[in-house]
Amino acid sequence: MTTFVDRVELHVAAGSGGHGCASVHREKFKPLGGPDGGNGGRGGDVILVVDQDVTTLLDYHHSPHRKATNGAPGAGDHRSGKDGQDLVLPVPDGTVVLDKQGNVLADLVGQGTTFVAAQGGRGGLGNAALASARRKAPGFALLGVQGDMRDVVLELKTVADVALVGYPSAGKSSLISVLSAAKPKIADYPFTTLVPNLGVVTAGDTVYTIADVPGLIPGASQGKGLGLEFLRHVERCSVLVHVLDTATLESDRDPVSDLDVIEAELREYGAGLENRPRLIVLNKIDVPDGQELAEMVRPDLEARGYRVFEVSAIAHKGLKELSFALAELVGAHRAAKPKEESTRVVIRPKAVDDAGFTVKREELEGEPVFRVRGEKPERWVRQTDFSNDEAVGYLADRLNRLGVEEELMKAGARSGDGVAIGPEENAVVFDWEPTMMAGAEMLGRRGEDHRMEAPRPAEQRRRDRQAARDEAQQEFDDFKPF
Repeated sequence: MTTFVDRVELHVAAGSGGHGCASVHREKFKPLGGPDGGNGGRGGDVILVVDQDVTTLLDYHHSPHRKATNGAPGAGDHRSGKDGQDLVLPVPDGTVVLDKQGNVLADLVGQGTTFVAAQGGRGGLGNAALASARRKAPGFALLGVQGDMRDVVLELKTVADVALVGYPSAGKSSLISVLSAAKPKIADYPFTTLVPNLGVVTAGDTVYTIADVPGLIPGASQGKGLGLEFLRHVERCSVLVHVLDTATLESDRDPVSDLDVIEAELREYGAGLENRPRLIVLNKIDVPDGQELAEMVRPDLEARGYRVFEVSAIAHKGLKELSFALAELVGAHRAAKPKEESTRVVIRPKAVDDAGFTVKREELEGEPVFRVRGEKPERWVRQTDFSNDEAVGYLADRLNRLGVEEELMKAGARSGDGVAIGPEENAVVFDWEPTMMAGAEMLGRRGEDHRMEAPRPAEQRRRDRQAARDEAQQEFDDFKPF
C-alpha cells in the first residue's frame, strides 16, 4: 500500500454564490410596501494551509476531488443568505502549487502559510439592494456567481538544511540514524529507502535538519530509478553531502566514479544544485578494505577542493567532526541569507486609460462578431436572469455606463451584429441594438415603477383641476361660430 505521496493532481471547486431574492414587502392595507429581497451568500473558498503535522499528500492521492459549500439564496424581509463554508486543506511544509502547464502558483513554506486555490463566487444582490431613487421597486435580483473550478498540481519538496545523496546502499540511512534520532528502514539490499527521511541534529549551539534522499543512479535526472521522483527533495537544502561507499562489492564502481556520476546527475537536473556547498563522506571505513580505499582516494578528492571526512556509521567513527562541519556550513548559509522583511503592501493602480474591458472584432462563419472581455462585463452577464426583461435592461444600463456600447461603435459594430461577452467556450451571444431599451413598458424607464411614487398633496391636485377647468373655459370663450 502506498504510504508516501509527494505529487498529486488536485481538482478543486469553490462554492457558488447564492441568488439574490426579488421580493416586495406586503402588509394589510399596504400591498406595495417596497422591495425587501435579501442578498445571496458568498460561496466558500478552497484554501491550502501548511500544517506541520502533515507529512505526505496521501489523502489527496486517494480523494483528489474537493469542493467547498455554496452560499444560500437570499429571502424576503431583508434576510441575506448564509455564506458558504470555506474548505481548508492541510498540506505539508514545502508544498509547491502548480497549474497544469507547470507554472508555479505558490510556494508554501512555514507553518500557517495559506493559498486560496479556488475563490468562492459572489452572492447576488437582492432587489432591496438594487433599489434607488430612479429604480424604486426592482422586479428582479442578481444571480449568484459560480465559484472557481481549477486543476492544480501539488509537489512536496522537503524542507531541510542538509541532504545526503549517493548511490543505493551507500549508507545514507545508517548515517542519518546515528547523527539524529530518525529511525529509517535499514537493510542490506538496494533501494531500501523509498521515501525521504528527516532527522534533527544538534551540534553545539546549532540545530539543523538533515534529509536522507533515496539512492540515485545514472540517468536519475531523466527518470531512471527513483531519482527524478525524489531529486526535488534536494532543491531546498543548503548543503549537500556526498555519501560514498568505500566497501562496495561491485567491481565497476569506486568512490571517485560514483562522485562523478552523482555530480553529473545534479548538474543535469539543474535548480541550482551544482552551486550548493558540499562535503564528501567516505563511509564504511570499519571494513578493512574500505579503510584502505578511503586513504587511497582521499588525496584525489581533496585536490578537487572538497572537504573529506572518513566515517563509519556502524562503528560511530568520525561522526562528531562531520556533525560540527555541517553545522558550520549551515550557520554560514543562514548568516548570509537576507533577513525577512516585514510584510509590505504593494499597490499597483490601474492605468488612467484602462477601461477594464476589451472589444475585439472576430469572424465567425463569414459574419462579424465583436467579443467583449473583461472581469466586470463577464461577471455582470453571469449574474443576469435573461428570462426577466427588466434584469436584461439593467444589464444594458450597466454595460452602457461602463462604455461598452461606445467601444462597440468605435470598433465598427452596427445594429444587428453579433456581440459575444466572455470566452469562446462559455460566452453569451446576442444581436446588438444600440441604446436598446428593455423591460416592461408599464414601468416606463428601466426598473422605474410609478406605482411606488408617493401621491401628490391634495392642494396640488386641487390646483391642477382648477387649471384644467380654466383652460377649458378659455377655449369655450375663444370659440366663435361661423
